[in-house]
Amino acid sequence: MGSEERKQHEKEIKRQDIIDAAEKVFFANGYEKSSMDAVAQKAEFSKRTVYVYFNSKEQIYFEIMIRGYRQLLKMMKEGFEKEKPISAMGELHCIFYTLFSFREKYIDYFKAIMEYETKADGDQSGVTEDSKEECYRLGEEVLFLLIEALKKGKSDGSFKRDMDCEKTALILWAFTVGVFQAGGRKKEYLENYHHTTVEEFLEESFRLMIQLVVAKESGV
Repeated sequence: MGSEERKQHEKEIKRQDIIDAAEKVFFANGYEKSSMDAVAQKAEFSKRTVYVYFNSKEQIYFEIMIRGYRQLLKMMKEGFEKEKPISAMGELHCIFYTLFSFREKYIDYFKAIMEYETKADGDQSGVTEDSKEECYRLGEEVLFLLIEALKKGKSDGSFKRDMDCEKTALILWAFTVGVFQAGGRKKEYLENYHHTTVEEFLEESFRLMIQLVVAKESGV
C-alpha cells in the first residue's frame, strides 16, 4: 500500500469511527438531543476534526441511514433467496415481513429510517449531494422491489390490471411506514384498549394493504 493509499485508508477509518460514535450518541439520546460536541467526545476526536469529515449533524444522520438501508437490503436479498417466492403475493409478503424482522433486529436503524421518512423535505441542511444521492438510491432500491412485485401481479392477473405500479408502490410504502410507526409508538394503547398485539396489528394491516391491489376476480 502506497503512502497516498495508506492516507486515504486512515481517513476512511476515522470517518467510520465518527459514524460509529454518532450511532451510539444518537441511538442513546435521540437525534434532536444529540450534539456534535457529544459525537466528538464519544469518538475521542476534537470537534474540529469531526467537522473535517462531516459538515453537520444531519449529514452524519444520513450516513447512519445509509448503513441502515444497506442492512435492510441485505436482509431482503437473503429473504428472497431463502423464501424463493414464486408469486407476486409471496414477494410482497417477503418484503413486508423482512421489514418486520429488520425492525425487530435493528430497531435503531429502523427508527432512523422511519423517522426520516416522516420528516419534511427541507430538513437536509449541511448534507452533501453525495450523501443525499446514496441515501435516496438505496431507498429507491427498496421501492423498486415493491414496484417489481406489483408489475408481476399485474402481468399475471392477480393484481389490478389498471394499476399504476409506481404510484401504488409509493402509496404502499407510505402506508407501511405509517403502520410501523403506529405499531412502534402505540404498543400499550393497542394492547390495553384494543386487546391486540403489535404483531397482530401488523398482520391485519398487511392483509388490508393487499386488498388495495388484488384483482376482484383473483383467487388470491
